Amino acid sequence: MSMQADHSNRSWYKRNEIALTPWLFLIPGILMFLFYVILPVFQSFYISTLDWDGLGQGTSVGLENYRELWHDPAFYISLRNNLIWLALYLLAIPAGLFIALFLNQTVTGIRLYKSLFFFPFVISQVVVGLVFTWFYDPTFGLLNTFIGWFGFGPINVLGDPTYVTYGIIAAGLWPQTAYCMILYLTGLNAVDPEQIEAARLDGAKGWRMLWYVIIPQLKPATFIAFVVTVIGALRSFDLISIMTNGGPFGESRVLSFYMFEVALSEYGFRMGYGAAIAVVLFLIMLCFITYFLYSMYKEERGH
Repeated sequence: MSMQADHSNRSWYKRNEIALTPWLFLIPGILMFLFYVILPVFQSFYISTLDWDGLGQGTSVGLENYRELWHDPAFYISLRNNLIWLALYLLAIPAGLFIALFLNQTVTGIRLYKSLFFFPFVISQVVVGLVFTWFYDPTFGLLNTFIGWFGFGPINVLGDPTYVTYGIIAAGLWPQTAYCMILYLTGLNAVDPEQIEAARLDGAKGWRMLWYVIIPQLKPATFIAFVVTVIGALRSFDLISIMTNGGPFGESRVLSFYMFEVALSEYGFRMGYGAAIAVVLFLIMLCFITYFLYSMYKEERGH
């Protein structure tokens, strides 16, 4: 009987081997994703209902952390800056597309140009932050040297609450545009040359060719670029930490940096309050990505 059962088990696996084999490779990745991504999300929701310093026993306070957020001016400054980051960071997508279209040509020296545009993507964000900090410096920075040629006085970009957020965003756009450019260069390699040739025979060229023939074939690259850019804009932390540390007067804070401050820095290890900020940030990110996924799903169903 045992030999028959063993034979039956082997037969069942052999019958389903093609369907089961991919899952055997996927299971380790799925388990890691559940443990390191999904579980911490639910833990953040739970911790946001606690008054906890990260060490001792937490005390349940219900929605008190969220009520405090509602009346916290620093939270609204951070939220406003995050929305500015999001709006301006999305400029990396069309900028990356047009650079990719330029670099997709076969002209002399194109490999050198590709290397120059690719360079910001491979260097550390710390280096990017330091380079732009020196660039903006009001005493010896290149920016003020350049505007001085036209008779304008020095501008302390990182020390002025009016300009500081835009200055940091400009620094972040440099490597983000390079990343979008790489995605579009990869996507352009998959564009169907027969469709382009057919469009040329129909008289399409220039912007019409780009809008009606090339861009529709770049939707997968656009989706990845959009998701990565939205996530990058909403979780921006490193450049702010390096360039201003949230200053001047907290005007360059974003939600991720404010979360770090209240949970692990000068505000006294308020893990519950920091988790509440993290939950708000997660929900904002989820709304944007869900909307874009739903739009793509509707469009695919329409076809």
